[in-house]
Amino acid sequence: MFRHETVMKKEAVEALRPRPEGVYVDCTLGGAGHSSMIAEQLSSSGLLVGLDQDDQALSAASHRLKGFACEVRLVKSNFRRLSQVLDELEIAQVDGVLFDLGVSSPQLDEKERGFSYQHDAPLDMRMDPDSDLTAYDVVNQWSREEIGRILSRYGEERFARRIAQKIVDYRSHKSIETTVELANIIKEAIPAPARRSGPHPARRTFQAVRIAVNDELNAFEEGLEQAIDRLRAGGRVSVITFHSLEDRIVKHMMQDRARGCICPPDFPVCTCGREPELRIITKKPMQASAAEKGENPRARSAKLRVAEKV
Repeated sequence: MFRHETVMKKEAVEALRPRPEGVYVDCTLGGAGHSSMIAEQLSSSGLLVGLDQDDQALSAASHRLKGFACEVRLVKSNFRRLSQVLDELEIAQVDGVLFDLGVSSPQLDEKERGFSYQHDAPLDMRMDPDSDLTAYDVVNQWSREEIGRILSRYGEERFARRIAQKIVDYRSHKSIETTVELANIIKEAIPAPARRSGPHPARRTFQAVRIAVNDELNAFEEGLEQAIDRLRAGGRVSVITFHSLEDRIVKHMMQDRARGCICPPDFPVCTCGREPELRIITKKPMQASAAEKGENPRARSAKLRVAEKV
């Protein structure tokens, strides 16, 4: 059974200001927590499009979204293909797009998916089970330099080079097969004082490998660009992120698309003709309430940013 506790559901959906006859896209469908709340506000003239790479999520969402008045179209796809999906559905513009990034609870909790260092399972970490690259491939086939780079960039791991070297040394004798095996290698690479405080020593490395396996940051950047492009005037994009790298992409892209003239300040008149495309709604990111953080630990790092098409 696909069960996922949706983070900041009310805030993210309310920020879209759904109109009964509008067209809305949930780029991270999951168990349809956000989508069901959007669908409740749509009439028979409204349309909800949901994207997900996971067959279990799509199946669970299709059951949850039955009985609503609006039309519902669910598509198995990565959101980096958003424009292609909309073209195939013959949708030119939309009124709102929602992203809820990160790994869903079922993916984390089902040990066979290999996302968690807390369960012993084969190294997998694919959000789309049909994709080719797995975590096994990354840790057993990528060079020390490549592994160190992703641990530093995607995991912001200060011991990235030590961990990468330990992985390469270990796999010279035998391949790294499981999540627990990898977690133990990481523990050995990190100095004892650093292991005694803070989160689990493997957390940053597992995050980095997962991001690399699924090309998450590049996919998100592409998807967000396309979402903004396809919004009609007055339409909104609502984005929930869970770590600083994702939040930075949202912040910088929204700021860039909200800028007008980019002429040098000493120009007497504007010659670039650039007009702002967005109006930023959240000057600072919204965060989950104290009550939600207490009930759902995964909400603690969530940040919500919203912008409106001019």
